[in-house]
Amino acid sequence: MHSSCSMAPVEARTSKQLVDLVRYPLTRLQSPQGRALVATKKRQLYEHGACSLNGFLRPAALRACVAEIEPLMESCSFHHVQQHNIYFVKSGDGEAATRGLLNRTLTTSNHALTCDRLDGTTIRQIYEWPALCAFLAQVLDKPALFPMADPLARLNVMGYGEDDRIGWHFDRAAFTVTLLLQEAETGGVFEYRRNLRAPDDPNHDGVARLLAGEDTQVRQLRLEPAALNVFVGHRSPHRITPVGGARKRLIAILSFTEDSDVMFSSGDREQFYGRAQPVTGRPVSE
Repeated sequence: MHSSCSMAPVEARTSKQLVDLVRYPLTRLQSPQGRALVATKKRQLYEHGACSLNGFLRPAALRACVAEIEPLMESCSFHHVQQHNIYFVKSGDGEAATRGLLNRTLTTSNHALTCDRLDGTTIRQIYEWPALCAFLAQVLDKPALFPMADPLARLNVMGYGEDDRIGWHFDRAAFTVTLLLQEAETGGVFEYRRNLRAPDDPNHDGVARLLAGEDTQVRQLRLEPAALNVFVGHRSPHRITPVGGARKRLIAILSFTEDSDVMFSSGDREQFYGRAQPVTGRPVSE
């Protein structure tokens, strides 16, 4: 982690300046256009396990996000490197352990900016926009969603430089919301295997085939900068292929939860961010 971390205040923008509200009428979800948008994205999520809103950010908003994030990524991001298995567990028993699936080592490496480093940024304004939360709740068929309570994990921007990647894994969260801000020069492709397991079937045979590179149903999701994406990854393993070139892949992870008080453990914060306490605001108590 770098010691110098500061940023000049940025001008707050209206939702109309940030988001293409003509194409995506999030402020008019009860209008015919709003209801049609929700229905379309719900159908895509059901059929593909993911739905994308390409061009969600306006060009000027995208440029502002990148201009604000790049110096922060250089000055105060945490370089997270981890060896893990597809389940992100350190040990265990049962069939997965017996078959050696817990011993199949994968690598994840990236540079993480936490929410407490993003005060005053455009991406934080987008994350805290109530209309986005309301829209996602409808698409995901949830009675309500809330911005995550954790002061570090609620909003992250991940940077992927030369040879950074995410290894195959299942998500702990029921869904993930991302905004791609910048593509890498090469690599950085999102790959996933739809519904590889089910609540009553861990499908260890399928997991073994995936890890051996023998699964013919792996898909690629090609995102464009400015695209908002919703992905259901608890049953669908996914990865980011290794990045190449000088330009970092920059993607924001926007965490919303069904309960208003969801927090990471201090161990999770230490593992993913190198510290358990925010640099601004109140200390976190367990």
